[in-house]
Amino acid sequence: MVTAGRAGKRRAMAAAMKRRREEAPGPGRDTEREQERGCLRFWAAHSRALAERWTAARAAGPGGAAAARELRRRQRDAFEELLLSIRGLPVALPTLPLELTVLYNSLLFTLGASDSAIEGQADGIRQGLLRVLEACGACGQDLSTEELWQKVLQEVTVEELQAPLHRLGALQAAWWLAAGRLGSIAGLFRLLSTAEDTGRGHCSEGQNELLSLLKTWQVPAEGTCLPLVQSAEDLKEILCTAAAFLQGLCGKGLQELEAGNFPTALSLLQEAARGFCSKKVLAQIYTCLGCCAQRMGKPQTALQHLKRALQVDFQCLSALSHAAAVYRELGEIDTELQALALLYEALEKKPPAAASSSPNILIQTELLVHTPTLTSLLRHHHPSEVKYLLAQRCLQGGRVADAVEHYLDFLALLQEGLQQQVPLDGSSTLPRIPEVFLEAASALEQAGRHQDAITVCEEVIRRTTDLIPRMLREEERLEQPECPSPGAGLAGELLSQKKESLCCLAWRTAGYLHQGWAWAKLGESKEAITQFSRCLSDLLRVQLRGPGTEPIENVPPEVEVLQKIRLLSLIGRGTQFLELGRHKEALLDFQHGLHISPGDPAAASYLVQALWKLDRKQEAAAQWQKLSQSSPGEQEGKGRPLPLYLVSCLEHAMFPHSETLASTIQDYLETAAQDTSS
Repeated sequence: MVTAGRAGKRRAMAAAMKRRREEAPGPGRDTEREQERGCLRFWAAHSRALAERWTAARAAGPGGAAAARELRRRQRDAFEELLLSIRGLPVALPTLPLELTVLYNSLLFTLGASDSAIEGQADGIRQGLLRVLEACGACGQDLSTEELWQKVLQEVTVEELQAPLHRLGALQAAWWLAAGRLGSIAGLFRLLSTAEDTGRGHCSEGQNELLSLLKTWQVPAEGTCLPLVQSAEDLKEILCTAAAFLQGLCGKGLQELEAGNFPTALSLLQEAARGFCSKKVLAQIYTCLGCCAQRMGKPQTALQHLKRALQVDFQCLSALSHAAAVYRELGEIDTELQALALLYEALEKKPPAAASSSPNILIQTELLVHTPTLTSLLRHHHPSEVKYLLAQRCLQGGRVADAVEHYLDFLALLQEGLQQQVPLDGSSTLPRIPEVFLEAASALEQAGRHQDAITVCEEVIRRTTDLIPRMLREEERLEQPECPSPGAGLAGELLSQKKESLCCLAWRTAGYLHQGWAWAKLGESKEAITQFSRCLSDLLRVQLRGPGTEPIENVPPEVEVLQKIRLLSLIGRGTQFLELGRHKEALLDFQHGLHISPGDPAAASYLVQALWKLDRKQEAAAQWQKLSQSSPGEQEGKGRPLPLYLVSCLEHAMFPHSETLASTIQDYLETAAQDTSS
């Protein structure tokens, strides 16, 4: 309702506007008006030409995302230049409709040329509102943007300005929606609504009121003399869709999902799926529903939602990616690999960088709906990431031949430049590149391609040689201090360098370890011993804690990996000493292995075998009895999971003759018992 004081202000403003139109009559004033009309005609013609150029480009069809973006930038610059020309003269009421229309078109191209809506880009709207007030004899420099809109919409009554102001209001709402300022949008559209709508009480459920206000907003008619590059009707539809997705229902659902309140998130997301939105956004909602169901421990329900997402929009590749993860959780490796293969094929045909759905539409829902949770759930994988997942899952599932092919394909992608294949912002799921090389070597080794495995490992060794200091000490903690000190920055940098050095050492020694086992499989025991010895020699660079000095959970993961590599290398070298009949040297390696990892079943079994071959049968029997009394899975359950590239080495180190050795020692013990009794 308009108060008496506000009505008085409006009457005073109308009188001031009338005086400005009537003042300074005479030939000089007539000449000035004719010049203004000439400028106005020129600017209007230029604006029409720019809008027609954009219309022609849209009619010509999409020419690719890059070309469309470049065209949007050129159009933005042209409209901004025209706007500067108009604002080069003092503000005047006759030119304001054109100025606000040019401002609207310019801001549309500003949004269309961006990857996201940044609120600072809308500063031009504030300048436009201030010029409207200036033309009406008022000012509002000290007002906030919300207050400025309130003043303009309540006090400016010029009929010609209503349609341009409404269109600018819709654009303002787009930026506020992207910034999550939903209360500001509701307040603005109350002002834009009709008088009877303005008088409604404030709704307690803000999101329902906002959607109602957007849907009932009367879009101003477009004039033929001042064409628009995107209609206000289109903008209204996009605002409604984005508001329904982000604020109305799904946005709140995403907040609940992020907070771990899965039942509430599921309910809100299901309600969002029943709302009005595009197929692309609906597929995203179903993908979010699938992720929510998966986290609730309902994989079958998750699959139903994800399949629905793909039915709605077959280009929603994030749904296919999440489906592969659900199949992995269910242990259905065949279906998982099929999903990953389809995902890789689709990504190769349609790279994420070229995924713009409508390059000639300036503002789209995706531009306004941009939350961290949604971005994480709907992140596009790059083809190289999916190729690596295929290789990794095949290797983990024992499909060695397929794993080899996928790893070799991935290594070929590396030759093309990985920085062009994956994002380097920390969001990639790829491990460090040396680890991928070592996994590839493991796959080659298991496939019987031992020479190829040796070659791949040599590349890892060569590239890490200069990255490892001559000596590393590990007696200091590798965790960040709880209370940062003034020198914490330098200490953190040194800590990071030490961790990186330990990682490089692990990769290099793992390369020697794989080479040792590969030579062993080729029957070259002497060469195998050389590689195992190089591995152990490099490990002397780091001074590790002795066994049992600290609980395993307190041992840094980098150190635990190095300890396991040392154990596996000692077992490997010991087995080759046994092959060459050098039983005493083998015994020393197995003893050292048990010192590093007390109770390790492989080292203990090989120790028994070495003692037996040295004819120290009584000691061998005693060690065997001690080993037999230990729990079968006691050692296997300790520590963190091994890196994938070490799993095959662990399998190589397993003692293969347990039953034979057990039978031999049992016969010996029975014979010894009979001799004693007799």
